[in-house]
Amino acid sequence: MNGPLAGIKVIEIGQALAGPLAGAILADMGADVIKIEKPDGGDDARSWGPPFIEDASIMFHVTNRNKRSVTLDMKNAADIEKLKTLVRDADILIQNLRSGVVNDLGIGPKQMCAINPRLIYCSIWAFGPKGPLSKAPGFDPLLQAYGGVMMQTGRPDDPPTFCAPAINDKATAQWCVIGALGALQQRHVSGKGCVIDTSLLDSAASWVDSSLATYHVTQELSPRTGAATPTIVPYQAFETADHPLVIAAGYDRLFHKLATVLGFPEWCTDPRFARGRDRFVNRDTLLGLLKPVLLTKKRAEWLAAFEAVGVPCSPVNTIAELSQTEQFKASDLMRTLPGSDLPVVGLPISFDGERPHPHSGAPRLGQHNDELLG
Repeated sequence: MNGPLAGIKVIEIGQALAGPLAGAILADMGADVIKIEKPDGGDDARSWGPPFIEDASIMFHVTNRNKRSVTLDMKNAADIEKLKTLVRDADILIQNLRSGVVNDLGIGPKQMCAINPRLIYCSIWAFGPKGPLSKAPGFDPLLQAYGGVMMQTGRPDDPPTFCAPAINDKATAQWCVIGALGALQQRHVSGKGCVIDTSLLDSAASWVDSSLATYHVTQELSPRTGAATPTIVPYQAFETADHPLVIAAGYDRLFHKLATVLGFPEWCTDPRFARGRDRFVNRDTLLGLLKPVLLTKKRAEWLAAFEAVGVPCSPVNTIAELSQTEQFKASDLMRTLPGSDLPVVGLPISFDGERPHPHSGAPRLGQHNDELLG
């Protein structure tokens, strides 16, 4: 395998999304990722459909490409010894089992790092390895709720609003990878591995970091502002005569350009709107003036006018619209998994101008038992 992590061996004891996605990121960069699955059904995400391709869900294919699959019964002592054999020369181990399970099975960080002192042992938890909820189950909606994300999302009168993409699972996978890569660099100096802990709660808190800091200073809660930011005006979605767009005139000079294009240059010197802090105080007044104006023309007309003078703006695309944009096509982000016609989003990183290509699709359950276990 090619890539910056070629020669790195990863053991993934993960299921669902966060753990497997962390493994997929490393695999895309060239690491040899060996996925450990239970013999009866394997990773639960295999059945998270429809739709299915070759008896596995699309989500499973997306997050398990470039890997090899081995089935081991973690309740069987002989299979635990087989796992330890695989770990002896591994560089990274990723696990997202429920807190306490790995220690009960004898495959926790102390046991595994004793076998291989150079091992970088990465745990992905729901709420973290400590605290009263350390053993509680964790799925992305639960952590969006517990971590304050839902109460930050939506309009003021909306019920708590769920963000559709699994933002905490995906962020935690990325934090896990960042930690593992940092530990690899540290190992070059120390010669020793280390233990890395990440959690969905940590990731949720990182999304609302500014709100947490603001609350600790002011004891005030940040309001929900729908498709807008609470502190910058105008910095949100607006309706036009046909389709919505987003305007992000975050600086005074950008707002002055916006006001001029809209036909109201006097707003540039109006004491209510001239500076960012003034627009924040007079948010409702300014938005009450902006919205009717934007309804007078179609989105394409406004986008052309704004782009001509450098006002940051964007159409609010559906997934179908995104996939057909020239910019998305130019990004060369989509990849087809070998052995199938399934298009997937590739690694959002390029190396020397080249985005990694998948070298294999997701493995069949236990496909590599003979190759790796004998």
